[in-house]
Amino acid sequence: QVQLVESGGGLVQAGSSLTLSCAVSGRSFSTRSLAWYRQGPGPEREIVAAQSSGGNTNYVDSVKGRFTISRDNAKNILYLQMNNLQLEDTAIYYCYMYPSPGLPGSWGQGTRVTVTS
Repeated sequence: QVQLVESGGGLVQAGSSLTLSCAVSGRSFSTRSLAWYRQGPGPEREIVAAQSSGGNTNYVDSVKGRFTISRDNAKNILYLQMNNLQLEDTAIYYCYMYPSPGLPGSWGQGTRVTVTS
């Protein structure tokens, strides 16, 4: 059973930076695509950034140039470096491991990021 545990959230002022971490148990980390999602006040959980097992990355337009997704395959950790945080970045951030043949997708429990003016 894969487990994903996020950390690094907090309360920060606009313009600040935070780095989120997602520690993943299990032996398939390096072969899986991973992503960060967030859920703000609205009902929808939106994808923020994703990284394939090969290292290709994609970002939602609103965070391009400010957020960076990366991974450490030796430590089984996924990161999200967030710079120049804005009020609209306030959300609960979730780590997600995409499914692969024979293996289901998995979510972490989330870490809250609150940006104040």
